[in-house]
Amino acid sequence: MKIKQTIVVEGKDDAANLKRCLEVDTIITSGFGLNAKIHRRLKQAYDNHGLIILTDADVVGERIRQTLQAIYPDALHAFISREDSTRGDDVGVENASCEVIRQALERVRTLVSATNEFSQADLHRYRLIGVDGATERRDRLGAILGIGYGNAKQFLKRLNHYGVTRQEMEEALREL
Repeated sequence: MKIKQTIVVEGKDDAANLKRCLEVDTIITSGFGLNAKIHRRLKQAYDNHGLIILTDADVVGERIRQTLQAIYPDALHAFISREDSTRGDDVGVENASCEVIRQALERVRTLVSATNEFSQADLHRYRLIGVDGATERRDRLGAILGIGYGNAKQFLKRLNHYGVTRQEMEEALREL
């Protein structure tokens, strides 16, 4: 599988795992070490063939994703669930299997103008908040939809910002 966009990851182990699985170009952010040299490389890749942001399924990864999204608004987003990227206590793209990485890249999303397709009431109706097991349901559903995990507020925002349709949601819920 050849990916034309450059994939942005946090660390060298993440990049090594991607290159083990795919023919791909990567840019490493070194966590929050986004210096001028890295920004020049990101800008060049973004302008020439696009970026896919693939950060770890943790708080730092989400902050890096948000920072990059603000600078590169047309970047694509790929998500790997915490469950699929954890080895021991370590959460990271470097722990994901090649199959999981391929699936994440097949489900890339782009940030769209926010819609109001889904509401808090929908999250209640779909048993994604306010019931036992809601956290696990959001985690699994986020992986199926390719939007990653989030608490209830973040999950609702991702549903509406990544252009998930009602039909996609219904189909994904049947897979749970």
